[in-house]
Amino acid sequence: MRHILRTLLFCLVSLWMTSAAWAAGKTELIWYGHAAFKIVTPQGHVLFVDPWLVNPVNPDGAQDLEKVDKADLILVSHGHFDHVGNAVEIAKKTKAKLVTTFDLGNALVSYGGFPKEQAGYDSLGNFGGTVSFFDDEIKITFIPAVHSSAFTHADTATQQELPEYAGNPGGFLIVIKDGPTIYHTGDTDLFGDMALISRHHAVDVMLACIGDHFTMGPQGAAQAVSLVKPRKVVPMHYGTFPTVLTGTLDAFRAALQRNKMADRLTPMTLEKPVLF
Repeated sequence: MRHILRTLLFCLVSLWMTSAAWAAGKTELIWYGHAAFKIVTPQGHVLFVDPWLVNPVNPDGAQDLEKVDKADLILVSHGHFDHVGNAVEIAKKTKAKLVTTFDLGNALVSYGGFPKEQAGYDSLGNFGGTVSFFDDEIKITFIPAVHSSAFTHADTATQQELPEYAGNPGGFLIVIKDGPTIYHTGDTDLFGDMALISRHHAVDVMLACIGDHFTMGPQGAAQAVSLVKPRKVVPMHYGTFPTVLTGTLDAFRAALQRNKMADRLTPMTLEKPVLF
């Protein structure tokens, strides 16, 4: 009996060591619903993108936010509440730097309570520019988007919601050393210059909005995949408000099939990590 137990224990330990060694060279991607993602690089650096963890489709959002104990970078694509999300809370807990456009960065510091010392020239930029971190382990290029951007906050005197200038909306091209190149579209419509992205970088993972109404829907998103030519595409920004965001995963899959790109579809489950 002891021999069997020792053998079983050895097998379990070996399996764990093998899995850990394999995961060590991978980049981990976690989806919290809507457009919120966490990225953990092979070197262990943690990025949050549009971190609205406490959103309607994430029943564990409050606990997820409470459990955040490490973040190095927080990327915010534009000023709308469902993308700024819990960026300020995470920043105050972790001292993470803000990566966004210069204008939105100023708005978040001036009106949103984002710590000023964590939003400087080293991490704020604008479209066409690239910011680099951790000895070039992570390079982030600001990509335009066809959408809008305004940051709203409660006026302390009147308690009314006031819009503030927040620059232009965008997305991010995240190049990870010894890892994947990830394109987060932000909120956008389809636009022809998406084709230029693949001329400069081979995109491994495209995080594409498909919800319609406020962004491109399944048809437009499938055309965007044809332009960007990613190895994998993860749909996002759908189902959060079903009566408004009417784009569905099934419709996106059908549109990709018509474009003969269905094999690239990689739907994600809430909080279940995927390794790339």
